[in-house]
Amino acid sequence: MDRLDNLKKSFQSMKWYEWVMAVIMIFIAGYAMVDAFINPKPDGNPAWLTVINFISAVCGVFCIFFCAKASISNFIFGLVNTIVYAIYLFYWSIWRTFALEMIVYLPFNILSWIIWSRHRDEDRIELTKAKKLTPVQDCIVGAVVIAATVIYHYILVQIGGNVPWLDAATVAIGIIATGLEMLRFREQYVLWLITDVVAVAMFVQHFDPVYLTKKSIYLIMAVIGLINWWKLQKKNIENV
Repeated sequence: MDRLDNLKKSFQSMKWYEWVMAVIMIFIAGYAMVDAFINPKPDGNPAWLTVINFISAVCGVFCIFFCAKASISNFIFGLVNTIVYAIYLFYWSIWRTFALEMIVYLPFNILSWIIWSRHRDEDRIELTKAKKLTPVQDCIVGAVVIAATVIYHYILVQIGGNVPWLDAATVAIGIIATGLEMLRFREQYVLWLITDVVAVAMFVQHFDPVYLTKKSIYLIMAVIGLINWWKLQKKNIENV
């Protein structure tokens, strides 16, 4: 009952513009799903896979909405999103990203859920406490991002040939941002902003209406999340 009550509070805290974005996402993903059943394309996603995409799109945006508020309920949707997205990757044999989802993002989601639940806000128990990095830690994170990009690029080149540096950088940044999220640091959103800008540009170039909408919402919520977490950290005064 406690989890259901917290989930209810998370939905009640959503702003009008978040509901607008949610409706847009549901409409576009729903349209793509229905169209796949009515007008199947030989070289496109099979109809059943568009159902998977619909679930992923909807769970993904609600996960982002709640994470931007530091709501622990985000992990319910994040866990479902990771699993169904992995099904999509498995079907199309996108093994590198599939391995990333299963080896990194799935366990991080579970660990983050546990850690956030142990550090609840005193005033609103559906939220976790936000922290911030020190200037020295900011520099360390920057150095780790650079080192991780170089290492990841080297690994990908060895197993897959020519790999753009930008791809390696966005993956490395995403992993580190996930780690900062798990540890409740507001600076995660600085890194999410970078990856979301790249993702939106990629889906504009290789037009995919569902994922372009999804990543555009992610980008907007990264800005909102950074503002929210900044305020929450100031409130909690829980610096490291």
